[in-house]
Amino acid sequence: MTQDTGKYIIIGGLIVVTIGVIIYFFHHQLRWFGNLPGDIKSGKGNVRFYFPIVSMIILSIILTIIVNVIRKFF
Repeated sequence: MTQDTGKYIIIGGLIVVTIGVIIYFFHHQLRWFGNLPGDIKSGKGNVRFYFPIVSMIILSIILTIIVNVIRKFF
């Protein structure tokens, strides 16, 4: 392993901790996520199926924008 590998692991850990803190303190304001029109929910009896396709598309777009902005400046 190189020093760069350690740096990337630390940065990844900080990102995960930041996301965790945001979810912990603002969970009541994020209830809309996962309940958007287009998210597939189905259930019958004890079996439930949930596929948040629209929520994941929005998350993917946001993460793509963030990564591209970071790559542009660094």
